[in-house]
Amino acid sequence: MCNNFVYGLTFQLERRGNLTLTGNNITVYWSQGLNSSFTSNLSSPSLALQTNGVVLIFDSTLTAGAETIYSDDYGEGSNTFRFLKLDDDGNLRIYSSTSRNTLPVSPHWYAVADQCLFFGYCGSFEICRYNDTKPIFFCPSRNFDSIDVYNRRKGCKRKFELRDCTSNAAMLDLGNTRLITDPSDPNSESFFAGSLPCRANCLVSGVYLASVSMSDGSGNCWQKQPGSFITGYQSSSVPSTSYVKVCGPVLLNELLAGSKKGDGNNSKVHLWIVAVVVVAGLLGLAAVEVGLWWCCCRNNPRFGTLSSHYTLLEYTSGAPVQFTYRELQRCTKNFKEKLRAGGFGTVYTGVLVSNKTVVAVKQLEGIEQGENQFRMEVATISSTHHLNLVRLIGFCSEGRHRLLVYEFMRNASLDSFLISTDSGKLLTWEYRFNIALGTSKGITYLHEECRDCIVHCDIKPENILVEFDKGNTEAILDMRLGEDQTVNMEQVRRMVQTSFWGIQ
Repeated sequence: MCNNFVYGLTFQLERRGNLTLTGNNITVYWSQGLNSSFTSNLSSPSLALQTNGVVLIFDSTLTAGAETIYSDDYGEGSNTFRFLKLDDDGNLRIYSSTSRNTLPVSPHWYAVADQCLFFGYCGSFEICRYNDTKPIFFCPSRNFDSIDVYNRRKGCKRKFELRDCTSNAAMLDLGNTRLITDPSDPNSESFFAGSLPCRANCLVSGVYLASVSMSDGSGNCWQKQPGSFITGYQSSSVPSTSYVKVCGPVLLNELLAGSKKGDGNNSKVHLWIVAVVVVAGLLGLAAVEVGLWWCCCRNNPRFGTLSSHYTLLEYTSGAPVQFTYRELQRCTKNFKEKLRAGGFGTVYTGVLVSNKTVVAVKQLEGIEQGENQFRMEVATISSTHHLNLVRLIGFCSEGRHRLLVYEFMRNASLDSFLISTDSGKLLTWEYRFNIALGTSKGITYLHEECRDCIVHCDIKPENILVEFDKGNTEAILDMRLGEDQTVNMEQVRRMVQTSFWGIQ
């Protein structure tokens, strides 16, 4: 075991068929698998990482290995070398490289995407924030010093202890921050209060060191007493404000202090005003030039294929492609060939100009979402990768135009087989079983196996596409995120809640 392994973390393959990361035998950071405890425990489960990037659980009670984890590059490259590793930071990852002896290796699956969520990953009185690529650590304010500037994870210490403050204590406000203590810590108390009483009670108390006011609707206020191992997790999605008692005055970190200065040297202010005016003027000239270019050259054939060229590059990389509305008009011959219509819009057949790929283009109707929300939900759908889910190729978001581009399925949806009077369309029992099995695999992946669990909310024959391949039948589940609803986040962690769309 590595010496710097995060304290108190355990990783195990349970008898119920779940892989679990647990902290202090209480906090479950991640759990995924069969949940066989709902029926019966497994006898002697074992774990295997297949060459295609899928982790399977085997047991004598199972007829075949149960698919549990999918690397985001699974199925790609028969010569790819992969391995599953429990790293010294307490996270479980799947790594890939082109061969066993080739560097570098890169992670393609994480049990916990945000490393800061691990209790004890950073030191006492230290704040951890994930910047999309790695966690960063910093002290709450300049009232603290790093214990070791060469190893930020060792934590921070007060410059002046509270016992040395006679009547000069102050509260440091930390927005979008949750102070994490040991879950079994007896030195924490809670009561119901608003943010201001929560802050004030901690300030006047001679016992509490810090407090956390939840803004998730619960109204909880957590008070931290001496003896608590306190670390902070900061993210724009954290619904809480934390307060730390310091020996005043409060000395904000440089970036925060700079944003709150109201007065300064007049000459510096004048220089900033001049700089802003000059930059604004240059940006205005650039905008005029871009506008003139757009008006003169947007219909020039020399520039018409530029977007298609990059579309091909993005398409082959597997990332969702952003199309222009004009491109999708050309692709569908001005929305000529209609496939079907549903409650959220109409689906048309199209052919991508860049690589002649046949696609299904859905023109969304009645969608009143902002640009950022639309793109976030596109990113959520495009992050799903499963053989029994329709693949999202790209999207368009221009003005009020909202369109989705999906892979085209040759055969019809299940309802056309159920209500057809054509005897040639009758499905054998083997086909029916494969359709039910494929649908179940797709739903299981959405509910339990993808990084952000998704509720489909609209499973019906019209949304199950049937694919025939060399005598076999596969059910391809048509994607649609769940309706806006209230979900208990303690019971369903990281469930995606949206009021969205998908091909009907």
